[in-house]
Amino acid sequence: MTRTVNKFGKILRARRLEMKFSLRTFAKMSGVSPTYLSQVEQGNVDPPTAERVSRMAELLEANVDEWISLAGRVPEDLPEIIQRNPTAMPELLREANGLTAEQLKKLIEGARKMKEKKG
Repeated sequence: MTRTVNKFGKILRARRLEMKFSLRTFAKMSGVSPTYLSQVEQGNVDPPTAERVSRMAELLEANVDEWISLAGRVPEDLPEIIQRNPTAMPELLREANGLTAEQLKKLIEGARKMKEKKG
C-alpha cells in the first residue's frame, strides 16, 4: 500500500494548498489532528477511512468515489450492495471490468433507465 499512501498524500496536499486551506484548518474541518494530516500528506501513514476521505473530498470539491479509490479504500455502501445480491453483483463487476469509460457510461445509463421503469 506504500505507493497508494504516497500518491494519496501528495495529491491531498496539492489540492489542499490549491484550495488555500492551511494544514490546521483543513485538519479541523476533516475531523483529524494536524499531526495525523501531516503524516498522511507525507505518506508516513495509511490514508484515512473511506468516511473521512469522503469528507475531505467534499471539502476539496473533488469526486468522492475517485478520492476513496485513490486512498485504496472502498465506498462504504458497496459491501452491502454486493451482499444483497452476492452472485449477480460480483459477476456484473467482473463483466464490466475492461470496458472503456464510454461503455461504462452507457451501462450506467441503461441501469438507471431500468430502475426508472421498475419504479
